[in-house]
Amino acid sequence: SMNGAIITLSGTFPGARCPWPGRNDAPATGGGKHMGGKVTKSNDQWRAELTPYCSGVSREKGTEAPFSGDYAESKTPGIYVCVCCGQELFSSQTKYDSGSGWPSFWQPLSPDSTATKVDASHGMRRTEVTCSRCDAHLGHVFDDGPAPTHLRYCINSVSLDLNPGPETDTEEG
Repeated sequence: SMNGAIITLSGTFPGARCPWPGRNDAPATGGGKHMGGKVTKSNDQWRAELTPYCSGVSREKGTEAPFSGDYAESKTPGIYVCVCCGQELFSSQTKYDSGSGWPSFWQPLSPDSTATKVDASHGMRRTEVTCSRCDAHLGHVFDDGPAPTHLRYCINSVSLDLNPGPETDTEEG
């Protein structure tokens, strides 16, 4: 365990895109909406299922380098899901360009899809955002976002997977 150390990961890693855990054998913990049922695995189990890069962010609270993630500037419509357990987390309809270099959303897909807790590491007081189903580290939420929520969910691309969908993008601009 890194005990909350900020790990900034940069550069190109072979297979930096996280594989779905057990993608080939369609695990019982697979994708979908908020499915209930906590997913609890040991660090060794997660490390066996995720690339080192993905595990470093989603399980050990690392942070990808800004502007390095696949979804930082993505405009593709769809639903963003947890890369670890497949729970639906965010909609492209609430994604916006915050200029921060990380995917930013002004609200989660549903109130129970994410969880938050105070992160007092590194001399800062921040609010960590996790997947409510498997406790994956997603990023942090700040109160400098746009209306109507004024929240900015600043999320690591590597903690997400995008399921492209027929969603109609209502964002203007």
